[in-house]
Amino acid sequence: MNMTGTPQLKRSLSLKYVVFFGLAFMAPTTMFSTYGVAVHSTNGMIPTAYIVALIVMLFTAYSYAQMVKALPNAGAAYTFTQKSLSPHIGFLVGWTILLDYVLSPMISALLLGIAMGAYFPSIPMYIWIIGFIVTVTTVNILGISVAAKFNTGLLFFQFGTLALFVAFSVQGLLNGKGAGTLFSSLPFVDSHVNMSDFITVIPILCFSFLGFDAVTTLSEETKNPRKALPRAIYLITIIGGVYYVIGSYFLQLVWPDYQSFQDPEAAYMEIAFHIGGNFLTSYVLAEGLMSSFSSAVASGTSASRILYAMGRERVLPSKVFGYLSPAYQTPVFNLLLIGCIALCALFLDLTMAVSLISFGAFFAFTFVNLSVISHYFIREKQRSWVGTIRYLLIPFIGACLTGLFWLKLDIHSLILGSVWLAVGFIYLLNLTKMFRQPPPELAIEEA
Repeated sequence: MNMTGTPQLKRSLSLKYVVFFGLAFMAPTTMFSTYGVAVHSTNGMIPTAYIVALIVMLFTAYSYAQMVKALPNAGAAYTFTQKSLSPHIGFLVGWTILLDYVLSPMISALLLGIAMGAYFPSIPMYIWIIGFIVTVTTVNILGISVAAKFNTGLLFFQFGTLALFVAFSVQGLLNGKGAGTLFSSLPFVDSHVNMSDFITVIPILCFSFLGFDAVTTLSEETKNPRKALPRAIYLITIIGGVYYVIGSYFLQLVWPDYQSFQDPEAAYMEIAFHIGGNFLTSYVLAEGLMSSFSSAVASGTSASRILYAMGRERVLPSKVFGYLSPAYQTPVFNLLLIGCIALCALFLDLTMAVSLISFGAFFAFTFVNLSVISHYFIREKQRSWVGTIRYLLIPFIGACLTGLFWLKLDIHSLILGSVWLAVGFIYLLNLTKMFRQPPPELAIEEA
């Protein structure tokens, strides 16, 4: 509560829990499930591809860190662009990034339903999906501290999976399986790689890093956000990158012939069975289900905070989107709405949802990079040679990279994303009376 008795988001998160939250959103073990498909495009150079993706994402992570220092607000990318570039652009960025956060719990629900339906065919898939959504929504409603602790436990399970997989890989390699050696340059360098295919897979791998951006939506629930959040952003990106490089390196070593998989989408299960039998296979499968929970809790939290920020300033109807529960200090109506959207997993196609998320993420990343230039270099006039590097050159490179990958998305992503953007533009026209009135702007509260 504030001095007027109005419920407010509660500052309860330390740096540790913010990092755990971002890594949970990232769900690093998704590297295993995407390995079989991605490794073909990279000709076996998947660790190198992850390194390139990490470098690309570090540019944007830098921009998020700079903007959260200036504007620590639950609106995140929406706030950054609204205050730095234009209220109209800010609205469209906020509208578009909602695709990423709002649809992520639905994808987690769908993946879990598919996996459990295959493992327990006698139980209808909708039972798993509904149970999953109810659990995730309940955890989020109970409060950010409960959600953070819930995700922390599941996150350690994911890192335990990597440690166990590496241990089995080392044992297998020493026993002559796969490459038969612990050290090899083959996963990093291949003269036969097709550079066009290699570059095409980078945007896909960049999605594995989504999570560093999500923690900026916790600005109003983090202790000392101007100091803690930039650190968290860098830690999440780097830890995730190290996880991906180590995991993909051993995946490649223990099964060098990546073209021999019976089913590329389930390649990690073949590899797990190859080095660890039924025990490791079952463990990896169970962990994949747990990562769905942690990712859905984190993405649902982020989406509800952006909706709350937009509702609080009457960009969206405030009675619904700007409401906080007095008991739990969480945006209950937003979380219920996200849960209802997640129920689309019962009938929506996974490809369509992933296409929309791809569009939203790169669209927001590009404008956050541009926001750094506008806020610091243009408005704050930080134009010394150091300032030029920090606030013009680095974010400009980030904007070029993310903008390029945005334009390189497949045609389905561009079409579906453009339709969603057009709907948001029409809503903005109505909100501003055909641009005769400015859209509502966020009031920034000091930490």
